[in-house]
Amino acid sequence: MGHRKGVEAVRGAVKTAAELGVRYLTLFAFSSENWSRPEDEVSDLMGLLKTFVRRDLADLHRENVRIRVIGDRANLTSDILPLLLEAEETTSGNTGITLVIAFNYGARDELARAMRRLAEEVAAGRLSPGDITAERIAETIDTAGIPDPDLILRTSGEERLSNFLLWQGAYSELLFIPELWPDFTRETFIAAIEKYSGRERRFGGLPRPTLAVGS
Repeated sequence: MGHRKGVEAVRGAVKTAAELGVRYLTLFAFSSENWSRPEDEVSDLMGLLKTFVRRDLADLHRENVRIRVIGDRANLTSDILPLLLEAEETTSGNTGITLVIAFNYGARDELARAMRRLAEEVAAGRLSPGDITAERIAETIDTAGIPDPDLILRTSGEERLSNFLLWQGAYSELLFIPELWPDFTRETFIAAIEKYSGRERRFGGLPRPTLAVGS
């Protein structure tokens, strides 16, 4: 029941993000470690994914939402992979908010897959070791073409990233809230954005000077 309510929270979060002018919203739907959960729970989660795509895809497409899926697709089953591809292809021309769904995703796995691809390019003579820069890595990982997140929001009172966007989150603001994801509401989202808006982002630089005006 918690997972089912969590799907409702996804719908609300996408709607709220679009209203607030958020251009990219990434949701950690299923991690590469989640396969170790009980079989009946995994089966239920896969069923929810299928229901979400079949029931919500048309609405998201109508609302100009573009869907992007990140994560390892190599071993996804024949009933799951086509749904993810359909969601991406159907909405590829949309220009509204981009909903990034992290499915079968783990940040360490993402980086390992990217490093293997770059190593293969070097072995084939198409790249030299010196060509492997931070920019090249960013172009090779799953989120190529997607801006790094300004804010990473973690629910459930947990204060860890849990293998989520480790490369991309290097300079992200982090916010940990006590609410469980199924209880994530519009008000929770707005409060999180308000907290974020009060922070100063430095990207490794010095604080910006302030101007004191006296009488």
